[in-house]
Amino acid sequence: MVTKSPDEAGGGAGRTPGAAARPRRVGLKDIADELGISQTAVSFAINDRPGVSEETKRKVKQAAAKLGWSPVYAAQALGSSKTMTVGFAPTRSTDGLQDETFMLHFMSGLHESFSRKGYGLLYRPCSSQREELSVYKDWARRKRVDGVVLVDLRADDPRPALLANLGVPAVLAGGPDPSGLMPSLSIDDSGTMETVLKHLLDQGHRRIAYLSGDPTLDYSKDREASFRAFAKKKRLESIHVAFTDFDTAKAAELTLQMLRLPVPPTAFIYESETLAAASLHAVTERLVDEDLAGLSGERRYPEGLPAIVSFEDGFVCEAAYPSITSVHRDAGEYGAKVAKLLLKVLSGEQVSGNRKILTPTLVVRDSTLKSI
Repeated sequence: MVTKSPDEAGGGAGRTPGAAARPRRVGLKDIADELGISQTAVSFAINDRPGVSEETKRKVKQAAAKLGWSPVYAAQALGSSKTMTVGFAPTRSTDGLQDETFMLHFMSGLHESFSRKGYGLLYRPCSSQREELSVYKDWARRKRVDGVVLVDLRADDPRPALLANLGVPAVLAGGPDPSGLMPSLSIDDSGTMETVLKHLLDQGHRRIAYLSGDPTLDYSKDREASFRAFAKKKRLESIHVAFTDFDTAKAAELTLQMLRLPVPPTAFIYESETLAAASLHAVTERLVDEDLAGLSGERRYPEGLPAIVSFEDGFVCEAAYPSITSVHRDAGEYGAKVAKLLLKVLSGEQVSGNRKILTPTLVVRDSTLKSI
């Protein structure tokens, strides 16, 4: 007599031999049954959509955590047309991003706020504004992102109008947007250049150079205007303004050229920490070479170094010798607040205009402690 196993007798029909039964996935219906409300109300609460109270949203999220519910993003995208992705496509080279402490911390802040709401950050660096505009058109055509974060507003910037025409929600880090097409958050930089210049003036510097970045950027224009206004008001002996396009080699060469003038600047202000550090290295190298060759008849390093200030702070400023005086902004917190602004837009809240936040502070280090 042959005895059949349960599977052969039909008890395990359709099951792979040896496979364990999969646990059933918790769905919105389970949460609805737990709370005694409709699945629609649960869906609205989970997605932070208007139509349910904050108390209901709180209870739904508590029940979801208790039951072990987690979102299926593919299903969310099909059901709500959301991608749960935010786009960030600044015009920057990959090398430029690696060198920019501020931008790295800014992106970290964006990610922190977006991830808490289940959003991912799609980073797509562009080599030109033309490429950046093309990326936005592609994202809109493919419905690739739910919204976009913009940085580096320029004169006659076409991006706000393009995104508005494409119907892609966006916010601006910086600004304000003169067209009024998108809300923005900007760091309150209005008095920062004056703070830097007052510090240098107190140290006895009356011949000062400002090596800016890109002349088309709004914040560069504002800083240059503040620099020239202060120089005129305080009747500085001489000033120099030059644009580096954020090229460290160009910044270093411009610095050396200015130091060869008959009456050179005694202090330099740089747009970023990488420009400041590269220029400090170039000047140090020149002075050390001259000392070793005995060209000046006396030792010039480090006493012959000009005062140096960076408009961005970072580990480079702390690690350099001498350490570099710099303007500190909490880039991580700034990114988090910009992300929260976009989340409000995506949730349907009415937000507009520009708000200034996070007044920077001047961190005085060795590079400007010496009086003249």
